[in-house]
Amino acid sequence: MQVAVFSSKPYDQQFVETANGPYGFALTFFEPRLTIETVGLAQGFETVCVFVNDRLDAAVLERLHAGGTRIIALRCAGFNNVDLPTVERLGMKVVRVPAYSPHAVAEHTVGLILTLNRKIHRAYSRVREGNFSLQGLLGFDLYGRTVGVVGTGQIGAVVAQIMLGFGCRVLAFDPFPNADLLSRKVAYVALDRLLAESDIVTLNCPLTAQTRHLVNADSIERMKQGVMIVNTSRGAVVDTPAVIDGLKSGRIGYLGLDVYEEEANYFFEDKSDDVLADDVLARLLTFPNVIVTGHQAFFTHEALTSIAETTLQNVADVAATGSCKNEVRSSPAKK
Repeated sequence: MQVAVFSSKPYDQQFVETANGPYGFALTFFEPRLTIETVGLAQGFETVCVFVNDRLDAAVLERLHAGGTRIIALRCAGFNNVDLPTVERLGMKVVRVPAYSPHAVAEHTVGLILTLNRKIHRAYSRVREGNFSLQGLLGFDLYGRTVGVVGTGQIGAVVAQIMLGFGCRVLAFDPFPNADLLSRKVAYVALDRLLAESDIVTLNCPLTAQTRHLVNADSIERMKQGVMIVNTSRGAVVDTPAVIDGLKSGRIGYLGLDVYEEEANYFFEDKSDDVLADDVLARLLTFPNVIVTGHQAFFTHEALTSIAETTLQNVADVAATGSCKNEVRSSPAKK
């Protein structure tokens, strides 16, 4: 089977080619994102393999189908970039990687919490210039603080467990409570209560119609003064202009983002020689209490290995049987 791999970087090619040994697929790697402008590259490929910022709207899907594509293999858990009703109308299959390394994303989430709290990013730059002053680097003990985890799927559950290890009080919000977390004394509460009582709010939920701009002007007003917000899920869970207003007012004391709603034109690319045309992103980067990483939370050896292996197994399953346990359908499903 011929497989077109879009949004591929050298590291993608390395891990996917290694995982391809048992399958022997004919892999063609394309660095550009899949969009209406690049969909012609997929002509004649039965399978296209895509990532988080590839665009699979109705127009792209129609072109893919006309060109012979029948399988869309996502190298990620989220599928908010796919028009699923159009997929089903065309009789195509979409498969995803629902679990690769929840520890990778969870550990990055906690890394952002620690870095923001103890201002490690500022200390790193300061001492390299010979400035060993502690002024402005004051943090707080995590022990005894309240952490609100929004979304306790596999990633959020690991975040909750790590924060319990720090001695935090952990609140959680999820339509599907995790029995193991309940046994560990994690309290599932209404979202309003979680926002009102949490010193730290971590967003580990999928992007759906219900979670889009879950963090907005109204929800920020319900949070504690000086709250820390960390988002390693999807950028559109956060209304970024509202967050900037929260930073300016001081309601938000710390912000850690590994994702950004308009990241597609920037993340995964070297833009160091370009003028940053996105005024909202440029404004975010001016705050000393904000850390933005370029969608790297998943980026560990273990996660990339698992993503590549699961992706190719998904394709093999659909090719052999017409179905796959990791198939995505338009009807909502439990995370």
